[in-house]
Amino acid sequence: MSRYVAIRSTGIHVPEIEVPNSVYRARFAATAPDFVDKMEAAAGIRTRWHAPEHEATSDLATKAARHALDRAGLTADDIDLILVGTDSPDYITPSTSVIVQQKLGATRAGTFDVGCACASFPTALSAANGIMATNPWMRRVLVIGAYMMHRLADENDQMHFFYGDGAGAAVLEASDEPGLMAAAYRADGNYARAWFIASGGTVEPASEASVRAGRTQVRMVDKYPPEINEVGWPAVVQGLLEHNNLTLDAIDHFVFTQVRKRTIEKVMRGLGQPMEKAHTVMEKWGYTGSACIPMALHDLITAGKAKPGQLVAMVGSGVGYNQAGIVVRLTDALVR
Repeated sequence: MSRYVAIRSTGIHVPEIEVPNSVYRARFAATAPDFVDKMEAAAGIRTRWHAPEHEATSDLATKAARHALDRAGLTADDIDLILVGTDSPDYITPSTSVIVQQKLGATRAGTFDVGCACASFPTALSAANGIMATNPWMRRVLVIGAYMMHRLADENDQMHFFYGDGAGAAVLEASDEPGLMAAAYRADGNYARAWFIASGGTVEPASEASVRAGRTQVRMVDKYPPEINEVGWPAVVQGLLEHNNLTLDAIDHFVFTQVRKRTIEKVMRGLGQPMEKAHTVMEKWGYTGSACIPMALHDLITAGKAKPGQLVAMVGSGVGYNQAGIVVRLTDALVR
């Protein structure tokens, strides 16, 4: 008999320091006076939230995890495995997930990180699904997406406009009814150096010179062509439909990477689907990278829009580039 995996609960953490667009209008008034207005119109981002200086990515992840556990009526002792998806880790090594494990007090849980930027959460869900399916002893897995890229960026870089901090989490449970379904993936390493942190790894270890030159900070070196997402997201969706033997109309909700609302609108038109089926949260939380999909999923559920029996297609797109998607059937076990 097949072993199914379902989402039991979700949780989020939005830090307390609001940074509205007016801050960036003032910051870029002399160098790029129209930039914020253009980005607000295209991206849909009106504000974002940053964590206090004493917090790290693991703190955001831990708070979102506790929220998800509390909503499910569970404790850290109930978790067998923790996956953390992020491209703004606490350290290059060790993994951020093992730090989260310690902060949660999840002493029974193993851990690992998933590092494919904004595609990390769908990828981590798919990985957890496979691991649970082949390990009958495993009952519950905690999957977290967390983001604090503003801390790794130059505040005078225009891309700083996008970076909001946050985290989202989901508790997965073994289930008698289907929940997590087949995934789909795309990637193209030709774009690996278009948007990246050049120094700090083995290609160029951090040095005084690289720090002074700003190479230890995240930079967009070359713009990604719009068609990467405009073509890539529908391609991932098509893969999901084929792998799961579904039609487009069978999908009740779509959650895409929350970076540019106009792109989501264009993709939904191309799919022939109403925009009402695509949930967005960038308006109130900004672009939260690795965390945006679980945060949007939580918002979709707690707003009462997504109900048991419905299908949610989540498609993440991150630097590299990596793209990943997964379909989730919400079950009666879901805490709403």
